[in-house]
Amino acid sequence: MADIPIALQLYSVREDCARDLEETLEAVADIGYDGVEFAGYHGRSAEELRGMLDELGLRVAGTHTGVDTLLGSELDKSIEFNRVLGNPFLIVPSLPEEMKKSKASWLEAVHLLNSVAERLRPEGMRVGYHNHAIEFQPMEGEQPWDVIFGAAHPDVVMQLDVGNAMLGGVKPNEVLEILRRYPGRATTVHLKAFSSVNDLALLGEGEMDWSEFFSLCEAVGGTEWYIVEQEKYPFTPLECAKRCKENFDKMMR
Repeated sequence: MADIPIALQLYSVREDCARDLEETLEAVADIGYDGVEFAGYHGRSAEELRGMLDELGLRVAGTHTGVDTLLGSELDKSIEFNRVLGNPFLIVPSLPEEMKKSKASWLEAVHLLNSVAERLRPEGMRVGYHNHAIEFQPMEGEQPWDVIFGAAHPDVVMQLDVGNAMLGGVKPNEVLEILRRYPGRATTVHLKAFSSVNDLALLGEGEMDWSEFFSLCEAVGGTEWYIVEQEKYPFTPLECAKRCKENFDKMMR
């Protein structure tokens, strides 16, 4: 397998981050993650965050960035923040309801993503989109996911969240087909378990064929980061993050 680094989406340990960000980042580094993906900054400046990460040897795998921070003059502020942070991937984690009500509204959202991608290109940054379940619920005869990435510029990152897609009814073989259908687009992917019998499954415990998934990420996905996200907790959030990393390492072996 290619040596693709692994990060933790910090939403997985958001309460720990809110209580003590420095201590939590240190714990994430100690577990053995190569980087983190931010979901909020807990009142810290880009300079402060960059300093913490540099001290711990962690890299930035991306940020989950609200679409409102990519509009008008806010985009300039976001570019400067992420330039200082050293982050190349600004991933939109969800869209407001008015952008998801019809195929036409999804296409309007894609137009926005394309325009942001054009603005970010000279900065060496990319915008992307992260799915939940709704993107795989048929609308007007087509899945919104295909509406998005059928019309999105190749620069727009397809951040496929495996667990969320399967929650939306996508079968394991269909997850693999998404990677094949959009080669080179899965620059960052979310490793999240889905189990129809265990709502608290950790990475490696659900129904996905991860070995084939990893092989396709390497061969056709263009994947630069694997990102663990765990939203339900059979143990403490940090213990879940640790066990997910251990399971990932076992699968890689």
